[in-house]
Amino acid sequence: MATTYDVVVIGGGPGGYVAAIRAAQYGFHTACIEREKILGGTCLRVGCIPSKALLEATERLHQARTQFSEQGVLVGPVRADVAKMQAWKEATVAELGRGIDELFRRSKISRYFGHGRLVSPDRVLVETPEGTQEIAAKYIVLASGSKPASLPGVEFDGDRVGTSTEALAYAAPPKDLVVIGAGAIGLELGSVWHRLGSKVTVLEYLDRILPEMDEEIASHALRVFERQGIAFRLGCRVTGVRREGKRCVVTCEGADPAPADRVLVAVGRIPNTENLGLEAVGVSVDSRGRIPVDEHFETSTKGIFAIGDVIAGPMLAHKAEEEGAAVAEYLASGYCHVNYDAIPSVVYTAPEAAAVGKTEQELKRSGVAYKKGKFPFVANGRAKVLNDAGGLTKILADAETDRVLGIHILSQRAGDLIAEAAAAIEFGASSEDLARTSHAHPTLAETIKEAAMAVRGRAIHI
Repeated sequence: MATTYDVVVIGGGPGGYVAAIRAAQYGFHTACIEREKILGGTCLRVGCIPSKALLEATERLHQARTQFSEQGVLVGPVRADVAKMQAWKEATVAELGRGIDELFRRSKISRYFGHGRLVSPDRVLVETPEGTQEIAAKYIVLASGSKPASLPGVEFDGDRVGTSTEALAYAAPPKDLVVIGAGAIGLELGSVWHRLGSKVTVLEYLDRILPEMDEEIASHALRVFERQGIAFRLGCRVTGVRREGKRCVVTCEGADPAPADRVLVAVGRIPNTENLGLEAVGVSVDSRGRIPVDEHFETSTKGIFAIGDVIAGPMLAHKAEEEGAAVAEYLASGYCHVNYDAIPSVVYTAPEAAAVGKTEQELKRSGVAYKKGKFPFVANGRAKVLNDAGGLTKILADAETDRVLGIHILSQRAGDLIAEAAAAIEFGASSEDLARTSHAHPTLAETIKEAAMAVRGRAIHI
């Protein structure tokens, strides 16, 4: 006889484990199915956390080599121990994974190790190496995440040509690294290996980098990255990759081939909706493999819900977390809401690029009248002492109501600064509200106040 739960979550990533914990907090008898040994999904195992570990370590390496001496901090020859760096990264991942296990234990959530597949609207088959087990639930939440997308003519070999998973685990810096795709993943991992000594060339099909970001911020970032020594080929259509011994050659339409020791394909991600048994229960998918849901995250089949990377919207861990909490709240109260205009995004390069709300291009396409205020970090005292005076904060506000519509930041710690911006949009703040809010001095956050003042031409320090 199948064990019965109130809620069964398929997937233990940021959306899935948050949905499970929140459901348990509401008193639901909850289970979570995850086929990887470490809970936390792609984000924890081979995404957000390990990439930030390497970014943090290599940024400190770069600062020690290029900035410490001018600030009066003298050190001997600085070198990187990549093996130790990778071990530290893995230890961090393991510790955080154990933390989620402990959260499950405290919340009395049953954890199933295996692959979950729907067999009926209220039953899930858990497939494990040891066999199968069927469990039943009143509600089922699909949170199976996403996987790296591929390109026609490019075959992954798990060695010389790979995804972010392989690029996070190189044993040594490749002499030449070609990155296909100038989005967040490509630029972050390209930055890591560039700091460790690789010659990095980024190939991008579009005529710009960071396609989801505000164009002005992206253009500013491109100039910074080029000054750092990363090479870019924009408007470059990759047609294939061929192996030549231990080397690779990336072919491009109408352009010279790009030789490389390793190739990182970072052209986005696609939903993990295969082999979930969706057809068996009547859950539909769209042309991009995503599961359509209503405003309560319910699929076309009653009682089955979906969140995170398997549904429409940006594939961000914190977006999935918000949806995981929201779907549990809906099951408990009949109400839930996620304000997608207040979901921030961050690219953890140096400098970081962070944004929340609308870009200037989106407002123009929508015909929304707006005003903008900008403030450069070159005029910020804290940025000066951090050797980070090349950034920019930009605020877009409704021309009539002054309500903040978008905030975009390029600077050190932009990922932390954007939290204030997200709160402002969530609470419907005006640029005048931000301009009249006292910001501690000296801080990078003062650029938000100054940009808000600049919306009406009243910036003080520029």
